[in-house]
Amino acid sequence: MWFNKSQSEVLKELDVNVSTGLSEAEVSQRLEKYGENKLQEAKKKTLIQLFFAQLNDALIYVLLGAAVVTLIVGEYADSVIILAVVILNATIGIIQESKAEKAIEALNKLTTPRSLVRRDGEVKEISSLQIVPGDVVILDAGRYVPADIRLVSSSNLQIEESALTGESVPSDKYYDKEFTEENIPVGDRANMAFMSTLVTYGRGEGVVVGTGMETIVGNIAKSLNEETDSMTPLQKRMDELGKTLGKLALGITILMFIIGFLQGRDLLDMLLTSISLAVAAIPEGLPAIVAIVLALGVTRMSKINAIVKKLPAVETLGSVNIICSDKTGTLTQNKMTVLKYYTHDEEVDVDIHTETMETSDEDAEELIKSFVLCSDATATAKESTGDPTEIALIVLGNRFGLTKEELNRIFPRVDEKPFDSDRKLMSTLNQEGEAYRVHTKGAIDNILKISTSILINGKSVPLTEEHKKTLLDKSVEMSNKALRVLGVAFKDTQTKISPEEMEKDLTVIGFVAMIDPPRLEVKDSIASAHGAGITSIMITGDHKNTAVAIAKELGIAEDISQAMTGAEIDEISDEEFAANINRYRVFARVSPEHKVKIVKAYKAQGNIVSMTGDGVNDAPSLKHADIGVAMGITGTDVSKGAADMILTDDNFTTIVAAIEEGRNIYNNIKKAVIFLLSCNLGEIVAIFVSVLFSFAIPLLPTQILWVNLVTDTLPAISLGVDPGDPDVMKKEPRNPKESFFARGAGIRAVIGGLLIGSLTLLAFSIGLRERGSSIWASADAPEEVLVYARTMAFVVLAVSQLFYSLTMRSETKSIFQVGFFKNRYLLMSIVAGVVLQFILISTPFLADAFKVHSLPLNDWLIVFGLSLLPLIVNEIIKIFMRTYRNKNNLPL
Repeated sequence: MWFNKSQSEVLKELDVNVSTGLSEAEVSQRLEKYGENKLQEAKKKTLIQLFFAQLNDALIYVLLGAAVVTLIVGEYADSVIILAVVILNATIGIIQESKAEKAIEALNKLTTPRSLVRRDGEVKEISSLQIVPGDVVILDAGRYVPADIRLVSSSNLQIEESALTGESVPSDKYYDKEFTEENIPVGDRANMAFMSTLVTYGRGEGVVVGTGMETIVGNIAKSLNEETDSMTPLQKRMDELGKTLGKLALGITILMFIIGFLQGRDLLDMLLTSISLAVAAIPEGLPAIVAIVLALGVTRMSKINAIVKKLPAVETLGSVNIICSDKTGTLTQNKMTVLKYYTHDEEVDVDIHTETMETSDEDAEELIKSFVLCSDATATAKESTGDPTEIALIVLGNRFGLTKEELNRIFPRVDEKPFDSDRKLMSTLNQEGEAYRVHTKGAIDNILKISTSILINGKSVPLTEEHKKTLLDKSVEMSNKALRVLGVAFKDTQTKISPEEMEKDLTVIGFVAMIDPPRLEVKDSIASAHGAGITSIMITGDHKNTAVAIAKELGIAEDISQAMTGAEIDEISDEEFAANINRYRVFARVSPEHKVKIVKAYKAQGNIVSMTGDGVNDAPSLKHADIGVAMGITGTDVSKGAADMILTDDNFTTIVAAIEEGRNIYNNIKKAVIFLLSCNLGEIVAIFVSVLFSFAIPLLPTQILWVNLVTDTLPAISLGVDPGDPDVMKKEPRNPKESFFARGAGIRAVIGGLLIGSLTLLAFSIGLRERGSSIWASADAPEEVLVYARTMAFVVLAVSQLFYSLTMRSETKSIFQVGFFKNRYLLMSIVAGVVLQFILISTPFLADAFKVHSLPLNDWLIVFGLSLLPLIVNEIIKIFMRTYRNKNNLPL
């Protein structure tokens, strides 16, 4: 590891002289060996690849098989309809997923285009693509670091590394720092500078030790390139359902052939009958309906500030039971804020929720005034620039009416002694009337070392050991609460003095304590998530104490025993880590690799994991999580590219709202699936019983396709947009392994199917009797009699399914308890379905195409009477279910 090696070892290994740098000849050789300093892009999928990826589904295979069979036997209309459904389903998926992966492209954009290097003894500005290991790079404020660099000289160098570490405060860098330990977090490697980070202060020089994919950012790029496209819980359920239906269709076909053979029927007739049954067994519209319901869910979620990139991710949210969140910028506001200030024996809390505050304390006013005058940052209501710590001080001044502009006008700065990472102090000399005043800010212990007096009630009094102890004890107390303490002092002088004379014999005023505070709304969201059985986890590059303090305030953790550092993770095996991971709520000082390891460990325990974040360092874990959630405002393009969902308001609260939406969407898809399978089972029952008892077939393949694709589709989609259950977030997360048929759903589907199938046969029988025949003699009935009887069966099948959709809105609540008029789309789809059915049998050319006949009024009354029975029976069953659940105190 480069940070473990001394400067001489690094220079020797890379064969370079710092004073001259590499020669152009050496650069050419190394460029050939190591390649350009850029990140490799993942191979993009073509439109054709995206299309075929949508077809990689068991249910789609079954549909394609049915299309081939119908094509072979000459049922061309059926083939065209089935293929149209397949293409529609694939198209919906492509529209949502056609945006290519942009994560690596965004990483490339982060790399700086131009850099200063020393070659052949001269400083040159070159393209960062041409940088090679061994190059001597010059760093100064405002420049991006072009590669991973081992520093060989530095002067007050500070580098903003939040994109890699999650820390909002720039890191101090020291070229002469040496480490013996190997497992040091990225944020603590003070002798290194990393690709894509930003120099905010000072200057330095370093030798390039890694370029392109061999950098910290390159390692992130590698993990983004890994194939992690695992199936979502819904995709797994749909895949299982497709395989089950495929086996069912095949089994029914074989069984029909055996029965037909034993009955001595014509084999071609049996083949057509088998196709009818296969068509009946497969809900052809299901893939498209699920895609449409998910797409509508995506639209609804965009209205609550959540943009979903991939359709199945909507449903996966409903299964989430672990939310891993980055601290800085996601749980916190990503801006240092002064919470308290302390002058002699007086500690004051700053109300950060109000714009203005007042103080009559003369000492407090001097403290704030000195801090503001000794800062280079600027801050207004609209924007702020400079060091985050100084911005917090300027905001404090603004809150108390001591603005930087006004103070600088009255007390102009005439000289300064810049911040030095060794002194940990900064001083300015400001004019006050005819005299001058030195203002010094920095670490409180360093301030006390150069102070001889203390300000008490507006007067300077000698600084005693007791005063020092009181100040230090109070600062330690605040540091233990993860607050960052900064002291301030002053000195009056009659003449303008040199910087060397500034930091002597000062009068200490006090100190402020600051922190990056939690977002206001997050605490309630975490409590809401906890009530829904969801555990919130904090993952951060920040220090352990700071992270635990924020976690305790937000209700994520109770004490420091629930926190673990990246170094501690490295000390144990992956297996041991995964086995004990449920004991922890906070992970601090972690690297991008640790974040991925944490996500994988939670997944290994069977959890469905959501990871939220905004930095480059979050991208790999966003990609590996079941649901990666990026921040839309503060998030980098890299994190957005790797995520499944983007929050346009950067609000943790939106995640909880999205989880609620995801749960309701899954429930609605389940309603649609059970409804469609009930309908298809009804068709199977009607045809199977007819074959078994040698009746004429009551339904033709085209009629079944009409019901499956037209009549059933509108109610199924309407069930898919059913208003959400208001109590859905009071329940535990759904087990991702739970079948569609769990919790009695399978029994309800069977009961519904048997009722619909039996009533379809009854309608067929009534139609035959009206035309002077009977069901037992139907095999020999004239064609016109069969056409009429099939019309009765066809209309009852369609209309009973339409009415049955009403009862599918809730497993236990009646159609009136859920609100009869709440789902107007469903009511409209039922009316539309009945109207379409009437048009179909009443329009001559359509009636001829589907081999149906118009019905008189009395038969329409019979049809409606029979069609209402499945709805009525299911509502009666619900009464018994409600009685049982109320008796046993079970939720409805």
